[in-house]
Order: sequence, then C-alpha cells, then structure tokens
Amino acid sequence: MKYISTRGAAPIVGFEDALLAGLARDGGLYVPEEWPVLSPDVIRSLQGAPYETVALEVLRPFVGGMDMVALKSMIDRAYAGFGHRAVVPLVQIDERNWVLELFHGPTLAFKDLAMQLIGLLFDHVLEARNERVTIVGATSGDTGSAAIEAFRGKARADVFILYPHNRVSEVQRRQMTTPTEANVHAIAVEGDFDDCQALVKAMFNDFEFRDSMKLGAVNSINWTRVMAQIVYYATSSLALGGTERRIDYSVPTGNFGDIFAGYVARRMGFPVGELVIATNENDILHRTVETGRYEIEGVTQTLTPSMDIQVSSNFERLLFDLADREGQAVAQMMDELKTTRTMALSQGQQDRLHDGFSSARVDRATTLETINQTRRQIGMTLDPHSAVGLAAARRKARPEHPMVTLATAHPAKFPDAVREAIGVETPLPERMADLYERPERMTILPNDLAAIENFIRKEANA
Repeated sequence: MKYISTRGAAPIVGFEDALLAGLARDGGLYVPEEWPVLSPDVIRSLQGAPYETVALEVLRPFVGGMDMVALKSMIDRAYAGFGHRAVVPLVQIDERNWVLELFHGPTLAFKDLAMQLIGLLFDHVLEARNERVTIVGATSGDTGSAAIEAFRGKARADVFILYPHNRVSEVQRRQMTTPTEANVHAIAVEGDFDDCQALVKAMFNDFEFRDSMKLGAVNSINWTRVMAQIVYYATSSLALGGTERRIDYSVPTGNFGDIFAGYVARRMGFPVGELVIATNENDILHRTVETGRYEIEGVTQTLTPSMDIQVSSNFERLLFDLADREGQAVAQMMDELKTTRTMALSQGQQDRLHDGFSSARVDRATTLETINQTRRQIGMTLDPHSAVGLAAARRKARPEHPMVTLATAHPAKFPDAVREAIGVETPLPERMADLYERPERMTILPNDLAAIENFIRKEANA
C-alpha cells in the first residue's frame, strides 16, 4: 500500500513514512492510493471474532510489508489493558438504538483505541531504523491525554501537546499535566483549539524546524489514527447487521476523523449505512451538509469542548474523494478557505456528500436533557459528547435501520456537565481516584509560533 497527499504535490510514500511524517510536505493529509476492499467471504469470517482478530484483518491491507506476527503482537498488547473484555461493548438502549462504548481504555476516551496502537507502531519502526522523533500534537481535550499515555516514558520520543488554556475539562487537563515522565510536555496555549491546530500545522510547514527536530504527529492528521478507528465500525456493524443489513451511525465529531473512519469501513465493504454528523453549537460541518458552503465562524465555548472546532482537518480527506481525488482541486479549495475563511462545494460534490452522510446540530439544552432523560429511563449516564450523538441519532433515525451512537468518553471526564444535567457526578474509576491529588506540570505560552518552537527546541531530549 502506498500513500498519497490530498493536495497532490508531495512524494508518494509507504506506510512507515506516512506513520512517522503525519502531515505531507505539501500541507495535505496522507490517504491510501486506493481503498482496499475485503471480499464478502473475509467479512463473513470476521462475524463474531474477537476485536483483536478483526483488527489484524482490517489493518493488514494498509501496513504494506510489515511483519504480520509483529503487528498481531502490537494489536494484542494495545488492547490488553482495556477495562472491558469486548474492548468496545455494544449496549442496547431501546428497540432500535445502541450505544458503542469506546471509553474503556486507559484515558477513558475513544482516542485510546488508536493511540495505544500508534505508540507501539512508532516504537517498532523507530527501533528498526535506530531513530527518535519529537511528537507534537494539538488537542481539544482527549487526544492529548491519549497521546501522552501512549508515549510517556518512551526512549525514542519526546511528546509536546498543545491544548487551549482554560478550554478543556479539569479531568482532561489533569490527565495531560500530571504524568511525571521527563519526555512529556503539556503546553497551555493562550487561544482556542483551532489556534493550537494551526500552530502544529505551521510547525510541520516550517521545514527547517520540522527536519531538525524530526517532527512526528499523532493528531488525527496522522492517517494511522483514522486507520485504527475503522476496526470498531467493522466489529459493531457485523455484530448487529451481519452482512445482510446496514447499520447507521451517529458520531459526535469536531475534527471529522472518527466519522471518516466509518466512511472508510463502508468503502472496505463492511455493512455501514448512513453516517450522521452530530455537532454542537459550533456547527460548521452541519452547515456544510445543509448548504454546501464551508464557512469558518468564531468558536463558542460549550459543554462539549472536544467539539469546539471550526477547522475540521479530516474533512479534507473526504473532500479529496468528493473531488474525484484531484489533489490540485483540493489544494485550490484549501487555499481559498485559508484566504477567505470559506469554500464552496460544487453541486456534484454536494450530491456525493449527501450520499451516505446526514447531520444534526444539538444545542446545550438538548444535550443536558438527553443526559438527564437517558439516566432516568435506563440508568445510563452519558458524557455530553455522547449525548450530542444520541440526540442526533434520535432525530435522524431511519425506521428500517438500527442506529449506533458512538459513546466517545466516560462521563467522569466531564463532571461539571454531568452534575448540571443530573445533579451528581460520576466518580472516576479506581485507577484514577487520586487524579485530583497529583501535582500538575504545564507551561503556559502565547499563541505564537516562535515561542512554541523555541520552547520545543530547548526541551526536546534535554
């Protein structure tokens, strides 16, 4: 498998180079040169198989010539520590709706499902090449803690995570600021998530800095993040639909990576039906589906900080397919967005977008009511992001299709929102019970590229 840039001007690379590079040198995102399609017989053989078995078959076409014994070992180790034997259990909540719990990993969020594997993949490749890297990432909350957990203490990587100062939950912040390993650095940026994401992209486009620091990325701009998330669409769609009926999904999303993984699962042949883009008040993706125009507005701080985003990086990967994989066309559209803060889809691109995607906007009051109602009716406590997904699911459900909502985080990660909705907090799991007592370590920096780069130069492998 070879990887190409969504903007068409970067060299074609293999899996290992795409893994380590993250962002292509033309500013685009790596995608497979073609989407692999699994045969119906292979897909049928995976029904009822353990999560790790499905993962090996799903990932096999994407990883080039990697040794399968080594890959299987990494997959097994990645999910061995998850808090549920099924890794991602399905819970039925009524006659047509299911919740897929993606929060049983070490940091209680769906990002662990990719990040635990990525940490091992980086180690494997860097050890073979006798190299080390400087990992930089931007987070709206969960990616940062998952990346730190995956790379803390690793001998061949320094990790610098940028997060918006005072714009993540206290649990999210403490998961990033309490690790004691010297290779971990939490940077609180005086700005919002889009500022953090722009700084990371700017570092990758500063080729002198990128090359001298040997930058690597673990944000969802890194293809491997999306690749690993395909697996839970495969397992859940086969569990509910077999190969005979399609399963719809509602996905609370800000950066579009999680829902794009569902799109890839469908392209591979798994019985994935309509994908519902569930947004909060920062509804740029919903407006794009409704109007065909992608227009950046200001970011509103909400109960769901991981979705407080206006620049959804992974939408570029879908745009590449909507534009018939013409990289030059995508580059022009992204330049237009950067210059004017808006871009327009053609009628043909809109039609392709509507073929398999719908969307819904969920406000604060509905989010709180969904948490409250779900708790009263079935005793399940949702985090606010998952509540956005369930509210959208109920709005967009089709009578003939089961609907799965992705529960992306444990409710204990967002105690303020849960308390506001139901009057009590969900306690942290026992392994994190002392989180509020651990000393924090962070650096507050301005929204300034030079300041960030200087800090990383000083601290990396100090």
